[in-house]
Amino acid sequence: MDFRSYVAQPDEELDLLTGALLIAKDVYPGLDLGAQKRRLGLLAAPLAGRGLDSAPLLMQAAALGEYLYDTCGFRGNREDYYDPRNSFVNEVIERRLGIPITLAVVYVEVARRIGVRAHGVGFPGHFLVRVEDSDRGEAVIIDPFGAGAVLDKDDLEQLLRKGSGARLELSLAMLAPTPVRHILARILMNLRGIYATRADYPRLLVVLDRMIDLIPDVANEVRDRGLLWAKLGAPQAAIDDLNRYLESLPHAGDVAEVRRLIDQLERKTRQAEN
Repeated sequence: MDFRSYVAQPDEELDLLTGALLIAKDVYPGLDLGAQKRRLGLLAAPLAGRGLDSAPLLMQAAALGEYLYDTCGFRGNREDYYDPRNSFVNEVIERRLGIPITLAVVYVEVARRIGVRAHGVGFPGHFLVRVEDSDRGEAVIIDPFGAGAVLDKDDLEQLLRKGSGARLELSLAMLAPTPVRHILARILMNLRGIYATRADYPRLLVVLDRMIDLIPDVANEVRDRGLLWAKLGAPQAAIDDLNRYLESLPHAGDVAEVRRLIDQLERKTRQAEN
């Protein structure tokens, strides 16, 4: 399955690990998704049969944290946070290094394989994990970047202040499970920022393609891809994307600027043809 076929599925059918691996496959074209999934299975195997699926939530979190971080050696890459390898789950499994969102993917996938209900949480500024007992309506919140620590209300408020500059107040909605499609979009946003900073335009273009495939109505990404096409010397592709942007957001604040750029590109195209 390629990425475009994958994202065409209904939201409820999107498998998190498959999506994360397909993002990695753009950089590692020979990546064997089946082999990577088997690696996750082997990683989870020592926890199987311990009855964690029926244990209290704090015991589930403690067992997963001790195993993944103490025994297996997973940790947050604080020394080189913006290394793009931190965003590829195959590299995270191999190197035992990652950022909050990819460490969360590993945590959630290991938990799922042993019957523990865990979900990614798109907390503002810092991705988290939610381990829950939906039958009892209980949940604990885990920091995958902080060695699987369980966070209480004070911890979450402090994390929120750090991530939002005290502009937001903690709410239950911030701790709700994040849909797979949005988790993948956040991974891509991280890569977008890295590649833009490094002026790695070919890889940035692929990331923008994936973001638009994933969420087709993201107008700003269509515009940015059009601007990138122009920078890369592909005027017709740029014109197509910029016109698509204007059609979707006809009253955007930068409409006049985008129209001027389209006019310039069209003139260059005509001159090249003559």
